Amino acid sequence: MTLQEAVDDFLAQKRIAVLGVSRTPTEAANLIYRKLREAGYTVYAVNPQATEVEGDPCYADLRALPEVPDGVVIATPPAAALGIVEACAALGIPRVWIHRSFGTGSVSEQAVQRAEALGLTVIPGACPMMFVA
Repeated sequence: MTLQEAVDDFLAQKRIAVLGVSRTPTEAANLIYRKLREAGYTVYAVNPQATEVEGDPCYADLRALPEVPDGVVIATPPAAALGIVEACAALGIPRVWIHRSFGTGSVSEQAVQRAEALGLTVIPGACPMMFVA
């Protein structure tokens, strides 16, 4: 699958969780969260340190969500990405986008390799903001 095919498949889904949202509205994860919400997606904010983000409920982890999302955007420190990939596989979440807008972003090569080994569709870099209309 090409990058564009993976992006098109990811963005064709309706329910997306964004991990790494913050109480600081200028963080990359928050910008992605808002863009997806404004584009009509059902978006779930995930951060164990917050109960509300962007005026919406925020969930401690993927298991706490009210439904299983179709995809997950990882916008956390790279060290957290592997655990998130493992959680996605355990919960049956088939798509993972590991955010990168500058520098390494959230990308961890170990997480990318593990996602591929688990059969997940993984987008290892780029920013969803560049693709969401």
